[in-house]
Order: sequence, then C-alpha cells, then structure tokens
Amino acid sequence: MKSNNANRGRREVAVPTPFEEARDELFQHIMSCGVIGSEPEHQTEWFDATMAYMTDRFPEIPAEKMQELRTLGERFAQPPKRQAQTSAA
Repeated sequence: MKSNNANRGRREVAVPTPFEEARDELFQHIMSCGVIGSEPEHQTEWFDATMAYMTDRFPEIPAEKMQELRTLGERFAQPPKRQAQTSAA
C-alpha cells in the first residue's frame, strides 16, 4: 500500500463562490471608478446602475445576497473615519 506522503505538502485550492467573485469585482469597480468621496446622489446613481449590471452578470446570486453586496459596497465607498484622538496628559 502506498503512503500519502506525496500528498502531504499539497494544499487544496479554494474556489471563490459567485458572491465572493461579485464582491471582489464590485470593490475593484469602486476603486477604479472614483466612487469613493463622490457626492451621495452620484453614489446612489452609480450603485443603481452597477448593481443592475452585477445582477445580470451573476444571475445565480439571489436578490437578498445582491442587497447584502450593495450594502458592503456602499460601506466600502465611504471615506475612512478618523479616530478621535485622546490625550492621556
């Protein structure tokens, strides 16, 4: 009987789910299209059009997951929040 030592160093390649692919693609679009820092009404228009495209591109993702994807994208598009500086003086 052959031992499994030959397979010991191999790792299984994780195939991303359609949701993970859509999320990564959405984040790339956000970064390349200048959505971060744009006016809220422009962001809304952009997300409306982009999510319509994403729904067509990933028909296997249910509507509630697409809404979750939009929420993630809208959060990603927000400018970073500054932490309040506290002095320990």
